[in-house]
Amino acid sequence: MKFLDELKKVLSSDERFVGEADQIIKTKVSDAARANDEKLLKALLNNDLLKEAFFTKIDDIYVFDKNKFVWVLESKEFLPDSFTIYKNKIGLVDSYNNLISQKQDVSLVWPYKDCVLEGGQTKEYQKRDEIFYNETLAPDQVNILLAPKVLGNAKRYTKEGIEENIEFEEDDNLIIKGNNLLALSSLLSRYEGKVKLIYIDPPYNTKSDSFLYNDSFNGASWLTFMKNRLAIAYSLLKDDGIIFVQCDDNEQAYLKVLMDEIFGEMNFINNISVKMSEATGVKMSHASKRFPKLKEYLLFYKKANFDGFYEIDKYESEEWDNENNIFLENFTKNDRDTIRILEEKDINNEKDRELANEILNQVKIKSLSEKLKEYTFKSFEDEKNWLFENSYRIIKTAGSSSLKKVVMNAKNIPNQDIGSELSSQGVLFFYITDFNRNTDQPRLRVIFADTNIYKNPGDFWQDIKTTGAIAREGGVQLNNGKKPEKLIYRIIKMTTLPGDIVMDYHLGSGTTAAVAHKMNRRYIGIEQMDYIEDKAVKRLNNVINGDSTGISNKEDVNWQGGGSFVYCELLEDNENLVNELEDAKNSDGVKEVLNKAIDNGKLIPSVLPSDLKENEDDFDKLSLDEQKNLVMELLNKNQLYVNLSDIDDEDYKVSEADKTFTKSFYGKE
Repeated sequence: MKFLDELKKVLSSDERFVGEADQIIKTKVSDAARANDEKLLKALLNNDLLKEAFFTKIDDIYVFDKNKFVWVLESKEFLPDSFTIYKNKIGLVDSYNNLISQKQDVSLVWPYKDCVLEGGQTKEYQKRDEIFYNETLAPDQVNILLAPKVLGNAKRYTKEGIEENIEFEEDDNLIIKGNNLLALSSLLSRYEGKVKLIYIDPPYNTKSDSFLYNDSFNGASWLTFMKNRLAIAYSLLKDDGIIFVQCDDNEQAYLKVLMDEIFGEMNFINNISVKMSEATGVKMSHASKRFPKLKEYLLFYKKANFDGFYEIDKYESEEWDNENNIFLENFTKNDRDTIRILEEKDINNEKDRELANEILNQVKIKSLSEKLKEYTFKSFEDEKNWLFENSYRIIKTAGSSSLKKVVMNAKNIPNQDIGSELSSQGVLFFYITDFNRNTDQPRLRVIFADTNIYKNPGDFWQDIKTTGAIAREGGVQLNNGKKPEKLIYRIIKMTTLPGDIVMDYHLGSGTTAAVAHKMNRRYIGIEQMDYIEDKAVKRLNNVINGDSTGISNKEDVNWQGGGSFVYCELLEDNENLVNELEDAKNSDGVKEVLNKAIDNGKLIPSVLPSDLKENEDDFDKLSLDEQKNLVMELLNKNQLYVNLSDIDDEDYKVSEADKTFTKSFYGKE
């Protein structure tokens, strides 16, 4: 491997690091690196390949990544007989690779921290051994893997139908089928620094996931899987962008540390708990031994220039406060809107007070219980709904000695049931004019019921229903993990404006894209599972045609249909062989795939076909699963999909329609 050969060559040129048998003495190299040895650093800097791997340029200064260098030095790939400090477990270590025993900066370390994990599963039932690409040990190979890909089978879905042979347009919404790591890297050239919001609901590393990763996909490999994608996601976000990652107890703690590392601990905003189920059913069978699991988490991070929420999505209280017991006759919604504007001003003046008193002049107060006698409700629920709908003209009173002083010092108290008065600080208060003047703290202050009905959700979102009707939202079914549209609506409403780009690279059933579409946001969705056309694409087509489920009937949405989106796929190359390999039912089927790979030059460069032929008898002795695993390792993973640089190569037979769309997407002539 060129990278390792270069490192060995540079280190071997320094006699301090070479032993009697011309072997590199790793302990001496490690000590020199930790001491920032000038001669060693200069030697590394003078080699372009090693400089790119081990140094980060900040302004005009190159900063040495000591940890990464020592990691490579200690890895068994560098010297096959060497001892590696990275065992197959997760731990927290300090900057000297010791367990936390000193109060120094701490970073998360796991055995594949500097690897790229492809995560190439496409079917729910599939359990593929995942492939690791080490970005430290083979940066030249990783660069090929993550190079932009050709986009094929492009279609634009509109209310009028499906358009083919299209070009990509600036404002198009985009749905991509394919490996999300490779799709994300392909998006960088067009969308780097342009995405306002990313929401993902990745696999939680549990056997209950609808997206069933193979059994070995856990712990360190799960973190690697997340790290690779989050690093690209960071680059796609705008300077004021934000990201929400939904997770559960299995990986939340480790994921938090990982995201601190990628986004910066100072850019962590909240760890939101979301109530996702009720204390009923099977989960209660072990309630005597442990509390039932009712929640999931949303890890919320920002980029440096994020300046706060655009609007808080408050929720309606489920219970009516019986202290709200006074009804206002002759008071309209428009009156309440004007009063609310006056209440929300930072400083009020005399004109505000006069306007408020003018509005309140005709208002008459009545006991709420007396008002309710005027109606005949069929049920308690009907009565409750009426109370909430009329909360703008229902009030309660509160005791206030300070307001009593303000009112008593006023020049005159208006001859009406409710008046308004200014404090010396310019705050406008409302009060009952007929209050008890003989007590120090009379109940005179007016509080409108609608100010307390709607509550800030804080960091515990318990109000969003996650059962029942959500199974039918969008007209598609997903057995596990389907998120309610209201959850995504809240996130999008608080953090974006119409026209902003929203991304979800674990699109699943398409909830994020569907909600973004209904809220007039642009969106990008990525999904590698084969069900993408039966789930996400079908759902978005339903949205275009006026889907009435989910948030469609919310007052600020009022979805009637319309809009469009573009669907395309990463154009497969070796991925076709991977799919054939998965479907092989016997040894002959596996050999057929292997022979295709040999004939078409699809094996990794280090394997010679002649060597495979010589060892054919040993291959026959392997079990079917072992044969599949071996062939999977032999396939060149840099050729899973067709690279953009190969678009005109006749060997790949890229159609003219695919060429046209791909070039329009990447801005190529």
